[in-house]
Amino acid sequence: MTGNRAGDGIVQGRLGGGPPPDPGPPALELVGIDKWFGANHANRNVSLAVRRGSIHGVIGENGAGKSTIMSIVYGYLRADGGTVLVNGKPADIRTPRDAIAAGIGMVHQHFMLVDTFTVVENVLLGAEGGATLAPGLARARGELERLEREYALEVDVDAVVGDLPVGLQQRVEILKALYRGADLLILDEPTGVLTPQEADHLFCILRALRDQGKTIIIITHKLREIMELTDAVTVMRRGEVVANVRTAETGRDQLAELMVGRKVLLRVDKKPAEPGPVVLDVRGLTVVDRSGVARVKGVSLSVRAGEIVGIAGVSGNGQSELLEALAGIHPLAEGTVRLHGEKISDKAMFTARGLRRAGVAHVPEDRQKVGLVTSFSASECAVLGYHDDPRYNGRILMDRGAMLGRCQAEMKSYDVRPPLPGLRAANFSGGNQQKIVLAREIERNPDVLLVGQPTRGVDIGAIEFIHRRLVELRDAGKAILLVSVELDEILALSDRILVMFDGHLVGEIPAGQATERRLGLMMAGITEEAAE
Repeated sequence: MTGNRAGDGIVQGRLGGGPPPDPGPPALELVGIDKWFGANHANRNVSLAVRRGSIHGVIGENGAGKSTIMSIVYGYLRADGGTVLVNGKPADIRTPRDAIAAGIGMVHQHFMLVDTFTVVENVLLGAEGGATLAPGLARARGELERLEREYALEVDVDAVVGDLPVGLQQRVEILKALYRGADLLILDEPTGVLTPQEADHLFCILRALRDQGKTIIIITHKLREIMELTDAVTVMRRGEVVANVRTAETGRDQLAELMVGRKVLLRVDKKPAEPGPVVLDVRGLTVVDRSGVARVKGVSLSVRAGEIVGIAGVSGNGQSELLEALAGIHPLAEGTVRLHGEKISDKAMFTARGLRRAGVAHVPEDRQKVGLVTSFSASECAVLGYHDDPRYNGRILMDRGAMLGRCQAEMKSYDVRPPLPGLRAANFSGGNQQKIVLAREIERNPDVLLVGQPTRGVDIGAIEFIHRRLVELRDAGKAILLVSVELDEILALSDRILVMFDGHLVGEIPAGQATERRLGLMMAGITEEAAE
């Protein structure tokens, strides 16, 4: 990078595409932004410009620096060098309060709302404007009604936020930012917890905001959203801006290549499944959490050898508890589980260890909390759960040589970077941590693989690799039960698709007949018959 103003990079294009050209200064301009975390150069001379009245996407792999740069804009972090300009004027943004004063609002991936407060109370929180609440609440109520009408953001201002679906909670976050006078909105992974229908409605809202003169920045890893929604896009790689380009002048393949630095296969290349006999059979499964609340309610399903059965659903509808129950982590309240026709749910071996020995492998949804001990070395993490295998045990101590050898072989096969078995798991990127977990489970040659969110937080190059491995395992005759909140992933990998809502299975669709619209309606609780 040379330190020139916005536009530096491998690919350049005239920013814009949707609304007419704006002759004024950019709503936001970053010039030569640098940020260090110790020896890690997180942002390297980053320059970009966001035109007023546009929707601007920021994309990049894990660790590319996109969230860091937006945290600087919103005042969570201080840059070590460079300039931030808002509407053409230098802005000294030290805190989020400074950002709000400059007309910048941020909608976080994990909403910053108080569940027990009403909508109007959440919007007013931190901006009460006086010693007593009554006048502020009255003003807020009137202003919210105006904003709802103007931007099609209808929501009951007296509803308790915790009772609202996630799509409406997101509207509350947007209303909160607009109430504080935001002209520029930053949204971090805005569709991560939405159904396709909710995402489509959000896009309509964002376009309406843009058409009324607001400026939108979206941080996302979903290329489809970039192509459908944005007017311009900035691509970051290894802390640098490698492209500022008009969305209409690029495509998904080009953006993926810019993000990774090489060509990426965006589709999953697989032949039709050839299912064999039923390997895993589940009947009437109910799982109750520690508070006595049923999270899985009478679920029945089966998985055959040589097929991938995907479970779609908005996060929090019981998929996580189902997968962990089948892995022996959560106790079963009711129901039966059979493996190769043998009832195992009432046996002493129905534990995490016993199921592993029986040929059931588990890639957990949260690799850091459940899949790894991040303070352990990669070689130690590579045998977690299998550490009692005689191959890794000497007469007194564990056989470190055997562990290192096994880990080295798996790192080579799964392209783990850096290929250092002695390195602490915490020092690997999210994608490489996921590869360590996948290698550990897949290379034990399981009959059943339970895999949750296999590409969560994983960059696009690692996604391609992980998908290919799962298909290879299916083609080797293994039974795979896949849970993912990514509909693209469910549609691409699954041979049959089940949909969960509120702990129930609400339908099953052959993959060839599934569409995002149909699945999205079912994910919202609409029955399969009604969705058709």
